[in-house]
Amino acid sequence: MASHPTIAPAIHLQGITKLYQTPLGPFTALRGIDLRVESGEFVAVVGKSGSGKSTLINMFTGIDHPTDGEVTVAGTRLRTLDEGQMAQWRGLTLGIVFQFFQLLPTLTLIENVLLPMDLCGCRPVGDRFDRAMRLLAQVGLEAQAHNFPSALSGGHQQRAAIARALANDPPIVVADEPTGNLDSRAAEATFALFQSLVAEGKTILMVTHDDELAARVPRTIILADGRIADDTVRPQATWPAMAHESSTN
Repeated sequence: MASHPTIAPAIHLQGITKLYQTPLGPFTALRGIDLRVESGEFVAVVGKSGSGKSTLINMFTGIDHPTDGEVTVAGTRLRTLDEGQMAQWRGLTLGIVFQFFQLLPTLTLIENVLLPMDLCGCRPVGDRFDRAMRLLAQVGLEAQAHNFPSALSGGHQQRAAIARALANDPPIVVADEPTGNLDSRAAEATFALFQSLVAEGKTILMVTHDDELAARVPRTIILADGRIADDTVRPQATWPAMAHESSTN
């Protein structure tokens, strides 16, 4: 592996093993994972159910802790953080996009996007509304800002969820099956939005079950039985041509 003496990786996992105790006995979900994701990379993680994808996400988002090994994200060793520090760090460092959107149904879109800023308290109160509106405009939802999530299509809800994930301008975006519940047009628009975020310098790690979608990402990691079975870097990704054709989804 090439050395990077002056630039810290966005995500660095060293010897990560995760062992769970179950009623049927011990289960090893991850087995000695070594992974380095550089700042500004777009990486897809694929694998069958039970391969360790969700556990891997939990490791570098700090939701769970490894049984053995070291997790370093954006220069921070996660084992050094207590729960309060972890929550603050996560709010500043990671934007998480969920498969089922997880927008709060009793809040409007603008309120959903404002919430991470309010919880983190890392942005001046007077700037938050304007930033939330700019983010909704970036994903084509400015006109829907005061609507509730239930009034929107799945594609619109996913774009609102991406706007919320970007609220605190995190350097790393983690997307867990972000297109799994979208039709093909909305999925394409979501993928194109990720392309634009990478072009802006964000690091994106996308977990997906869609092999065709993963093949269009510059780097694809295949998990199998808790190990990295393959790690493919493509010289040139096949990006969608419709980067801005999303306003009607």
